[in-house]
Amino acid sequence: MPPDSDPTEYKVGRLIDKYDLDGLGQELEDRWLGRGYESQSLRSLADWFNKYILEEKFNRAGEPPMDGEIDNIYRLLTDDEVTSGMRLDAETALEEKDIDPENTRKEFVSHQSVYVYLTEHRGASKQHSSKDRIGSARDTIQRLQSRLIAVIENHLEQLRNAGELTIGEFTVLIDIQILCEDCGSSYSLTDLFDRGGCDCE
Repeated sequence: MPPDSDPTEYKVGRLIDKYDLDGLGQELEDRWLGRGYESQSLRSLADWFNKYILEEKFNRAGEPPMDGEIDNIYRLLTDDEVTSGMRLDAETALEEKDIDPENTRKEFVSHQSVYVYLTEHRGASKQHSSKDRIGSARDTIQRLQSRLIAVIENHLEQLRNAGELTIGEFTVLIDIQILCEDCGSSYSLTDLFDRGGCDCE
């Protein structure tokens, strides 16, 4: 299904337009659907896209990254287990290349942003057989998450416009975590679906 909306209505589309990354939207769709690539989860696609944007920032700053540098900087900026000192070192390294670390973090997209862009703008859809209950559940939940995000965004914008809430440009993030009380393992819903279960025998 060809795109029938303005891509800049979506965060992913705005970034593709900003950095002149023609063809990246098609590659995102192909990677999600497994056309010419091994099918990737939305979370891994978000990480892949964010690293692509980070590398583009390096190139535009005239500082082509060394092997492994993008993966390392991205991990230091986004991993909750990274110490504040290590994160500060990464931010300093970016500033030395005239790359704004705070703006960089703001431009990183969530897996939900990728899903909304692919399904609403590009019209992409994963077709599942009637036996694929996980696939069906995944699609249903992602649609509900997207709807909830849209409702939250709408209310926040109305409150801001009415002067009842002070907030700058914002992104609504919804992260569902599943805790298995038997084995104690915890996963995001996407990761639990991707791996096919928890650590229970």
